[in-house]
Parts: sequence; structure tokens; C-alpha cells
Amino acid sequence: MAKRIEDLKVIGNKHLNNDSFILELSGNTKIPDFKPGQFAQVRVDGSPDTFLRRPISIHDVDYGKNAFKILIQIAGMGTKTLSKLGNGDILNLIYPLGNSFSLPSLNEQVLLVGGGCGIAPLLFLGRYLKANGFLPDILLGFRNNARIIEFEEYHTIGNVFITTEDGSMGEKGYVTSHTVLTARQYNRIYCCGPYTMMKAIAAYSKNKNIICEVSLENLMACGIGACMCCIVDTVKGNLCTCIDGPVFNVNDLKW
Repeated sequence: MAKRIEDLKVIGNKHLNNDSFILELSGNTKIPDFKPGQFAQVRVDGSPDTFLRRPISIHDVDYGKNAFKILIQIAGMGTKTLSKLGNGDILNLIYPLGNSFSLPSLNEQVLLVGGGCGIAPLLFLGRYLKANGFLPDILLGFRNNARIIEFEEYHTIGNVFITTEDGSMGEKGYVTSHTVLTARQYNRIYCCGPYTMMKAIAAYSKNKNIICEVSLENLMACGIGACMCCIVDTVKGNLCTCIDGPVFNVNDLKW
């Protein structure tokens, strides 16, 4: 899929809580046929201390509106600047970048696992799966109920299960302790979130002989494999997260 460097117009900025927001973007040309798991490198204008683009997952796509969404968590001056964008503002992106999640085989039972803002690529993946005849289970983990985001949206694509670390909603604990993992059997798991969470899900999947793909959230400077700053150690050698990933089968990772 051809990459673009393009100015897109902000047509929506929805703040979900104190530190998470969704930008909806549209342009003058037809948006590409995104694959679930792909991302964009976002240039941050108006932030003198932000020199590099930020890698942001494609969160949702509306081909009818010729628009797509990116889910962002405020983590520094760059993302804080992005949070202040309003309708009509321009955002420069390099996109679509990276590989994608693979589709499950017919009759496979599928589980999506996300933690915090790491749930970002799983909504578009879930919509893609539903459009192809799958009804996934979706297991989402957050610190507390104030941090829960996009709960209603995920309910439109599958069966949603929640964990919170303080027990304020859903089951108390981490995603790896949720009872759905013992109550149901899965053939394939897709995961994105904090490194420790993904590593724990990877270990669970390997123990159960479940196919598991994770979307890594490594820092990326260029997004096109030139800077070599997002290297990940795999059984195939050192690979660039931005072009060989961000999606990897856990059996290929030296975890």
C-alpha cells in the first residue's frame, strides 16, 4: 500500500477523560483502504520542544464520511498540543504505515485484549472482524472506572469484559486474571497495551497453544525503517517495528 504525506483537516476532537482524546480527520482525497493494525506518523506543529513525529494507531475508519480516527493519550507537550486542535485545524501525517493483524480462520474463537490507551488499534480490528463474520470477545483493562474509554463503541462489535485494578468496574485485577480466560476457549488472541501486559498475555497464549499477535508500541522517529531506533529482537534477527511490525506473532519475539 502506497504511503502518503498529507495535510488532513480535523473534523472532530472528542475528549474522553482528562488524558485521552480522539481526533477525527478527513482530507480532499479518498482515504486509503486501511488494514487493522496500521498506524500514522503525526507531525506536531506549534510545540517547539517536539522534534519528532508521533506514531499513532488507526483507531476507527468511516469510509462513508471519508474520515478516520486516531486515539491519543496525553503523555507530554507534543500530545498535549494535539489535544488542543479544533475543527478546521490541519494535521500533517505520513500514513498508512506498518503491517497488519492477520484474519482468523473460519470458526476460530477470537479474543481481543487491550490495556489503557493500547486499546486504540483494536476497535478498527474488531469492526473488520465483524464485517468478515466473526463475533470477538473483547477484554479491556484499566486502572479504574474513570480511565475506561470507548466502552460503548466496543460493545457494538463484540462481547466486552472489563477489569480495573481497584475493582471500581468489572473484575478487580489485571486482564490476565479475568475469569473469561478460564471460562472460554480461544483459538486466536490479538493484544495491544503496556509491555508487561502483552508479555503476560503472550505467556498465557504460548502455554495454551493459542495463536497470539501483539501490536508493539515502540518509540519511532521516522516510521519508514530509516532511523533504526525501533528495533525489536526476534528469532529472525533484529527487525524494525515500524516496517516489519508493529504487529508480531509472539512466537517470533524473544520474550
